[in-house]
Amino acid sequence: MKKVYVLLAEGFETVEALAPVDVCKRSKIIDVKTVSITENEYVTSSHGVTVKADLTLNAAQLEDGDLLVLPGGFPGYTHLAGSLETGRIVKYYLEHNKYVAAICGAPVVLAANGLAKGCRITCHHSVIDKMEGYLYTGEKVTTDGRLITGIGAGRSFDFALAFLEALTDKETVERLKKGLELTE
Repeated sequence: MKKVYVLLAEGFETVEALAPVDVCKRSKIIDVKTVSITENEYVTSSHGVTVKADLTLNAAQLEDGDLLVLPGGFPGYTHLAGSLETGRIVKYYLEHNKYVAAICGAPVVLAANGLAKGCRITCHHSVIDKMEGYLYTGEKVTTDGRLITGIGAGRSFDFALAFLEALTDKETVERLKKGLELTE
């Protein structure tokens, strides 16, 4: 079974964190865990939704995962970018050929840690100026090797389905899209 960890920082974007959790759970073939980047297991989103994380970053060993999800949201993405432990685990994933998926403002975590420079990315328009050294596409979702980025909250399901396909297969994605009424 594939493992996905979703990092939660105070001020995360609710749908950018929970749509990936929902998609992974619906797949029934991905073990997904939410991880607070602080010692507090309760994390509140930028819209006042409090979530009890499955794990805390300081107590968890995340090296066994297949994909790391970095939700955006303000000030959530700034907390992710300022966390040394978050930077360390993102670097580990990239160096060990694991997937990293960042949406909205969260690609800033890459820039803050000098990671994946030169890669094609998409991100929220408000942080484009922080992404110097990256090739901005403006697409809903951009995949460059094992780096998957999403433009923003409105594309949370597109983002989650893109990394689901990377971890599983097209048939699983189509089954979920049908169940979610995302087919056209």
